[in-house]
Amino acid sequence: MTVRLRTAAVALLLWIGPAHAAQSANPPPLTNTRFDEDYRYLLSPEARSGAYWERFKAIPVTSDGFASLSTGLELRLRGEAVRNSGWGQDEPRNDAYGLWRALPYADLRVGQGLRLFGQLIMADAVGKLDPLAPPDSDRIDLMQGFADLNAPLGEAQGTLRVGRQMLAYGSERLISIRYGANVPRSFDAVKGIVTAGPWRIDAFYGRPIQPTPDLFDDGRDARRTAWALYATRPVDFGWGGSAGLDTYYIGYRNRRASFDSGRANELRHTVGLRSFGKAAGWDWNWEAMGQFGRFGSGSIRAWSLATDSGYRFTTLPLQPRLGLKANIASGDGNLRDDRLETFNPLFPRAKYFGELTPIGPFNLMNLHPSLDLALSDEFSLSASAIAFWRESLDDGVYDLTGGLLRSGAGSRARYVGTQGELVLSYSSGRSFEGLISYSLFQPGSFLKDSGPAKTIHFAGMEAVFKF
Repeated sequence: MTVRLRTAAVALLLWIGPAHAAQSANPPPLTNTRFDEDYRYLLSPEARSGAYWERFKAIPVTSDGFASLSTGLELRLRGEAVRNSGWGQDEPRNDAYGLWRALPYADLRVGQGLRLFGQLIMADAVGKLDPLAPPDSDRIDLMQGFADLNAPLGEAQGTLRVGRQMLAYGSERLISIRYGANVPRSFDAVKGIVTAGPWRIDAFYGRPIQPTPDLFDDGRDARRTAWALYATRPVDFGWGGSAGLDTYYIGYRNRRASFDSGRANELRHTVGLRSFGKAAGWDWNWEAMGQFGRFGSGSIRAWSLATDSGYRFTTLPLQPRLGLKANIASGDGNLRDDRLETFNPLFPRAKYFGELTPIGPFNLMNLHPSLDLALSDEFSLSASAIAFWRESLDDGVYDLTGGLLRSGAGSRARYVGTQGELVLSYSSGRSFEGLISYSLFQPGSFLKDSGPAKTIHFAGMEAVFKF
């Protein structure tokens, strides 16, 4: 036994060995989660270009670089103004305010085998009328704090990650970091990652964090739990370009779930398949999802199809991209039976349908044409229009968090409304990006039948700095 333990320890130490021997000399792209950025190539002096941010990355903790520390920061300033919030039903109906957040992080890596990652959040709203929503303010708290243990698994590579962490998968339709909100989403979770050949397979179990405004008081959401198995790999369809395929299972429990049909304990299982890629000017991102489980004493049977397709004319001035998203999420066909058919997007991304997202992908059909223009190397302009209908005339309309906005009992109309949006975006180098947006949502016959139905107007602008 002692010999075997010593052999295993030696093998692990050999694996942990010098961290920077096989690193690329190219800087990694900046991400929203930050933990996938590896700067250890900068431990070699000849790899440094003199960029200002390099002094904050791969700082040797030991003289040989066996342990190194990278630091970074995201600063975001955002202003928003809304008129007729909730189509005139919400209070306050009109508001204008500022949002700010800072996300500093530190990433300690010890060889190839051990890694400690920590990130704080400081975020608040300025001038926003009460009540504040939970994603608006979190004055100082732990955004992420986890440990990684890496080890070879035969010809594969394995990582065990334990602690508070952001989770995002695929197009973030079901599990997202909610990056567009002022306070992103994180989980207290245990996660395993295995990379074998072309496959990457993730498994996790965790609970989402419920942000609250005071200092270091964020805790787990006691109502909700999630677990998943997610596999992804690149594929070659023979069309050139790049493509990939995801397949997954996600389990979800909500002990106090609420839908138009009532409130009960929800145990939901989701299976899905996603195809995505780019080839010959085309791009696509198509996903099919099925859900089953229990809602109270009844059953769950729900589904969704989501497509995003586009073509970019690279030879034309401004390189226009024409896109079309077409989505459908099932609704409950009979509120009085014991079967719940309302699709649940679980933990969807913020700004799901654009900068303005007053409704969520529950009991919904939508068509979303768009036009994107590359005005210059730094500026781009996008214009889009979205038409929304209810999938089931018995079920209601929900917000992005699953809250019921209007019951289906208020109208037999299908048409919910139309949204239009213009977004001017700016990006300069690695560190700075910004946008200015204007959106409106004009109510359709269902909203007019079921309550206040004024047109929502929304304007936003933001600036983001990262290093």
